[in-house]
Amino acid sequence: MPLTEYDPPDRFVVGTVGPPGQRIFFLQARAGARLTSVSIEKLQVNVLADKVNDLLDQVGAPDGEALAIVVGPADTAALDTPIEDEFRVNTLALMWDSERERVVIECHDRDPDPEEREGAGAAQDGPAGDVPVTPPESLRVVLTGAQARAFARRALEVVSAGRPPCPFCGGPLEPEGHICPRANGYRR
Repeated sequence: MPLTEYDPPDRFVVGTVGPPGQRIFFLQARAGARLTSVSIEKLQVNVLADKVNDLLDQVGAPDGEALAIVVGPADTAALDTPIEDEFRVNTLALMWDSERERVVIECHDRDPDPEEREGAGAAQDGPAGDVPVTPPESLRVVLTGAQARAFARRALEVVSAGRPPCPFCGGPLEPEGHICPRANGYRR
């Protein structure tokens, strides 16, 4: 199943599994009983949330006024179970559908490069060269402005809920402390 689409999802959130410092980040989309979870890097979550907020701040209605977005109560519930990783996100795409006034987020397990697909089959001789290259697995979620803003707000909260930074070097503080390079290696 190369493309899984939620247009619209009942729920689209970021969540984690594991203790701070060992967390695995997931994007999760749900519509009715259908559930898709994909793993993602913390940095990707942070950038995606920032870009969603930037996009929503920049889009305008046809009359030139800023798009009015009313965000409801925050979704603070845990990820839905079972949390089964469909794929690991490698590439993200963020788009604005101006006709529908919707935010579109796409997650791919690898870059969907058409040249790579064409070149892979031609490089081999004989029957083995006829083996099709599988397209990348993808998740596409179409969100209203309010859903996108709520997603970004929760994503930033989840990212910041990790280990606190060291006041000297900015590195993450483990519960047992850490060797701080700014303190000449003394454990803080």
